[in-house]
Amino acid sequence: MFKIVEREEMAQGTVIMNEIEAPRIAAKAKPGQFVILKANETGERIPLTISDIDVDKGTITIIYMVVGKSTALFKTLQIGDAFQDVIGPLGKPTHIEKLGNVVCVGGGTGVAVLFPITRGFKNAGNRVISIIGARNKDLLILEEKMKSASTEFHVCTDDGSYGHKGFVTEVLKDVLENNKIDLVVAIGPVPMMKFVSKITKSYNVKTLVSLNPIMIDGTGMCGGCRVVVDGKTQFACVDGPEFDGHQVDFDGLINRLRAYTEDEKKSYNEHCRVFGNK
Repeated sequence: MFKIVEREEMAQGTVIMNEIEAPRIAAKAKPGQFVILKANETGERIPLTISDIDVDKGTITIIYMVVGKSTALFKTLQIGDAFQDVIGPLGKPTHIEKLGNVVCVGGGTGVAVLFPITRGFKNAGNRVISIIGARNKDLLILEEKMKSASTEFHVCTDDGSYGHKGFVTEVLKDVLENNKIDLVVAIGPVPMMKFVSKITKSYNVKTLVSLNPIMIDGTGMCGGCRVVVDGKTQFACVDGPEFDGHQVDFDGLINRLRAYTEDEKKSYNEHCRVFGNK
């Protein structure tokens, strides 16, 4: 069992941060890697990227948005409760080195994934320009942590309630126009990563994205997390989760993510009807 030692509800209570006792994972985890969690014996296996680690405390931090039955079940777990299973670290870690100027672009809960990567690039001696965004001010997460991990920092909201009014891609264009950029890392909703990659391709700037396809076992056996990259089938759990954004078939990924939308809605609504989890 993996006990929750810290817990915080963020972004209108729809985003939850859990600090979980997992000393063996904390000792080995690197930026960009993920774990698979299961709440209880009958729960679903959910992959979530590690947002932070504390080796001394033996804990890992995961941040997720409540969007379906399984994450709603996760939300019921309080401090002192435990996840039945936490498996990891899984996936290839981000390759971090001193490159020069690195732009880190995050949207929604993707900022949680982006934070340790941003910090890693800054600690490696890079000039890091970070751009984070959300639909509105209340949905922004980890603003202060991202700011501390950045050399230059920008915030965007779709509705203009805070920072730049508009999308992260608009600020990214300005940054690319006025700086020589060596690498862009983009993590967030798939459409955001798609358009970031489209923009950076026109500037010939290498771009990494972290993909979140449907995943079951996390070891490359089931094939559920397959994505098409450079015309070839890859598995996000063992070949990724990071890939060259200029080579990802984003339209195919979007279609796969939509495959079980109706089933997920039915399952979530039934969960809410029985347990009252809104």
